[in-house]
Amino acid sequence: MMSFEDSVSPEFFELERKAIFARAWLNIGRVEQLPRTGSYFTKELDVVRASIVVVRDRDGNVNAFHNVCRHRGNKLVWNEFPRAEDSGTCRQFTCKYHGWRYGLDGALEFVQQEGEFFDLDKKDLGLARVHCEVWAGFIFVNLDVEPRQTLREFLGPMITDLEGYPFEKMTEWYEFRADNQSNWKLFADAFQEYYHVPGLHSQQVPSGVRTPGKGFECAHFQIDGPHRMVSTGGARRWTLPAEFMYPIERVTHSGLVGPWESPDIGMPPPGLNPGRVEPWGIDNFQIFPNIEILIYRGWYLLYRYWPTSYNSHRFEGMLCFQPARTARERVEHETAAVVFKEFALQDAGMLTGTQTALESAYRTAGMTHFPVNDQEILVRHFHKAVADWVDEYRGEQAGGR
Repeated sequence: MMSFEDSVSPEFFELERKAIFARAWLNIGRVEQLPRTGSYFTKELDVVRASIVVVRDRDGNVNAFHNVCRHRGNKLVWNEFPRAEDSGTCRQFTCKYHGWRYGLDGALEFVQQEGEFFDLDKKDLGLARVHCEVWAGFIFVNLDVEPRQTLREFLGPMITDLEGYPFEKMTEWYEFRADNQSNWKLFADAFQEYYHVPGLHSQQVPSGVRTPGKGFECAHFQIDGPHRMVSTGGARRWTLPAEFMYPIERVTHSGLVGPWESPDIGMPPPGLNPGRVEPWGIDNFQIFPNIEILIYRGWYLLYRYWPTSYNSHRFEGMLCFQPARTARERVEHETAAVVFKEFALQDAGMLTGTQTALESAYRTAGMTHFPVNDQEILVRHFHKAVADWVDEYRGEQAGGR
């Protein structure tokens, strides 16, 4: 039995914001979004009530700053709508309000009518820097005053053993974003276990092929610190009977698991398929707190879950392929993206019901604990990792009183 009180409590969510999202390393993008000097993008982190601007400077470094002008606190980088995310290329950042200008390294370079200020030292008024590190092309930020670990230490060997996987080659992206009326952990839970597949996804993965060696199974689980992973095994999808796939999959040779034939990626890194499952299907790496990387044959999926309140979050999904070389390959990628969206919508469509039912159970029926089975081991681990971070924060706050 485990409690889901952490998914229905506004008070617990406030603790998560401070204990986890204000102190953990958070993935906010990839280096391909910054292809040249002056390339930038902004990221709205509602969970910590922060706006971040990420930019490549003249030395090729990736910098992150709070998206705030040091003069009067105006939002510095935005286009038509201040709350919308933005991207582009520039030589410097100029505040729309009073015209202060900042270099790509964050230094304050120009003050309008500087002589009107007393004892103003531009060296002390550069943009407020956010801790920023890059691993395997993934850009992470940490909003803590001083992170307790480097990014590499935080990720640990289970994740860093993926180094060498050619993420950088997979630059044909299909991106999805949706606001969901459920706690962020509930959507993450849906992708940490496959016990739900025969019930919820019976058309894509029917129960008849959910037996070992016949189609789809969880073949290997692994944990490392707060991070988790699961590998699936079973027969290749294209070897299954025709009734177990959509007609479009049979025509395009693509679908739920992507193209049936993908470009060779060379020698896989040691962290891929760590359980040496054969035949291997998917590796799903869940990096605490809110990112998942699902690696298929020759392509990968990226999920992020950004809390917006205790019972809502923004879901981001991205399919990443090596650029299509032919029209047929482009159709294969498009097919995979469409089938993925339907698959994800089936998961997302359950979650408002789950959220409202859990809140009802907790507040009116007194139900706080629910049974989970061995296929849901990563769900238990995830919620325990969240609780551990919150408990550590509570202890620190109590000790500081």
